[in-house]
Formats: sequence, structure tokens, C-alpha cells
Amino acid sequence: MSKEYEGIMVFAEQHEGKIHPVVFELLGKGRELADVKKVKLYSVLLGYKVREIASELIYYGADEVYVFDDEKLAVIDVVKYAKVIGELIREVRPEIVLFGATRVGRSLAPRIAAILETGLTADCTGLYIDDKGELVQVRPAFTGNILAHIKTKTRPVMATVRYRVMKMPKRNSNRQGRIIIRNTPQIEDSRVKIIGKLRRKKIDITKENIIVACGRGLKRKEDIKMIEELASILGGVIGASRPLVDEGWISRDHQVGFSGNVVRPKLYIACGISGSPQHLAGMRDSEIIIAINNDPSAPIFRIADYGIIGDLYEIIPKLIEEIKKRKEIHESKNNKQA
Repeated sequence: MSKEYEGIMVFAEQHEGKIHPVVFELLGKGRELADVKKVKLYSVLLGYKVREIASELIYYGADEVYVFDDEKLAVIDVVKYAKVIGELIREVRPEIVLFGATRVGRSLAPRIAAILETGLTADCTGLYIDDKGELVQVRPAFTGNILAHIKTKTRPVMATVRYRVMKMPKRNSNRQGRIIIRNTPQIEDSRVKIIGKLRRKKIDITKENIIVACGRGLKRKEDIKMIEELASILGGVIGASRPLVDEGWISRDHQVGFSGNVVRPKLYIACGISGSPQHLAGMRDSEIIIAINNDPSAPIFRIADYGIIGDLYEIIPKLIEEIKKRKEIHESKNNKQA
């Protein structure tokens, strides 16, 4: 009789010895799910000279970490990684396997699902155990207009999860766990060769503490400069809703929403954004939300901590002027004290 599926496994994506932050978020959620189901939380780490960082996965919630430390795995090759992880899953037989919905995770998870002949739910924004003890995967559907609650019949249940949608757990260096060093199985040449790396210069708004976002309320592309000025004097960056990106007014790096970036800044100012479900899914967990809109019935006001009903073309210039005045007064006081 074959071993039953039991436990939860998290793929620990790392780049040049640095674990991707989404892994810690997945371990936090995985720990929560494992405690509900009363099972172990596993993690799997692949790379070269990575065993030194394996303990971090224990500190963030894993009970056991499987480490494949091999020069053949130094460069992330999803074809090779899929074979190694697929064999491990067949052996350990976790019931649930989680990946970050990163460039690597989105490419790796489907390959493993195909190897194991199981299902995969992509780009999840929520996970929970129902009253039958089964995993429910939540993801926006129909361009973000509804939230689908999905249960998978096949085993293991596999899902990719969006970065910044799960809470980052606290690191506990006192946690104990097992680090299991494994030999890499025989891997055929994938015929994928890395000939060089290009680092694209772009902004990563997911890491910003202050975001000033604009939407359809802007009348012209040139008016984005007004939003940029407000963001700049606050020490933040500019965000945007999907329509402005689709119009080519601003690059996709700045897009907030399910089809763009999921953000959790300390301050989020929404200027002329009505608040479609897919946009709200990308920013609703911000610490403080301020909405500026001339439509009092706009959905954005339902989740805003502070709302300003009015024309953003009148409100934002006054905000900029007032903030500049206060900064000047503050700097003047500091200079006198010095």
C-alpha cells in the first residue's frame, strides 16, 4: 500500500544565495495551514553552496528542509529543477505544494504538475483549510471581477501564490528543525544554456512604503507629473491603475492590481481611482489608504481610511503646496536648533 499524502511543502526559491522574500511569506502561511491540519511543514532548497542558508527556512516555520547542494544546480534551470523536485515529491508525498508566483515559480510549478499529473492553481491571493480539512485556493477570476474558491481533486494540491499577499512571519532563531542534505539524482542535459545575465533597470513598487497612485481621473498623460511631484515630496513612488498602463501612459512596473503588482505600503494615496475589484486586490492591505475621488459612491471609499470627495486637479496642488510649506517650517526649525 502506497504512503498517504500528508504534509505541506514550500519551494524555497533563491538567487545567488539569497532567499526570495515570497518564500518566507509562504512558510508563514504554510505553518498556519500545517498547524490546522496537524502535519509537518517541509521546504525544498536547490542550488550551489546553499546549505548555509537552509537554517533560515527553519527559523521562518519549516520543520524539515531538503537541501540539494550541487554545482549542477548553481544556475536555475527549471527543466532540471522540475525533475529533482518531482522525484522528491513522489518520495515524501506532501499533500500540498506551494510556490511563489515569481518568474521562476510560474515556469517551474507547471512543469512539476505535468510530471506528477496533478492540478495547479495559479496566482492565488488566499489559502485556507475548509471544514472538511481540504485546501481552498482563492484567486481573482474574470479579470478580477470575482474571487474564485478552488478545490483540487488530484494530489498533491499545487498552487503558486502572489508575492506580498501573505503576511511575513517573524523570524525565530530559536526554532528547531531538521536539515536533510540529499544527493542530486541523475539529471540529463536540458539543452538550456545561460550565455549571460542582463539586469533590467526598473522600479519595484512592492518594496516601497509610500505609493501615490493615479487612475482614470487623470485627463492627460502629462498630468502624471502632478502625481509624481506629490509622490516625490512624500518620499514615495508613483503607482497606476491598469487603464493608464493599457493606454501607454506609464510602464507596467508601476501597475497596482492583480494583473500588476500587489503592494502593502505604509501609505497608499489613490488619486482618481474608482476601485475595481482587481485593483483593490492589489492594495487593500496597505496600512493607511487615502482616496481622492469626485464620485462619493466610488468603491475605493469602502476600504479607505480617509476619503476626500472632490476634483483631484484642485486637491492635489493644494496638498503639494501645504506639504511643501510644512517641510520648509520643519527644516527652518532644525536649522535654528543646529
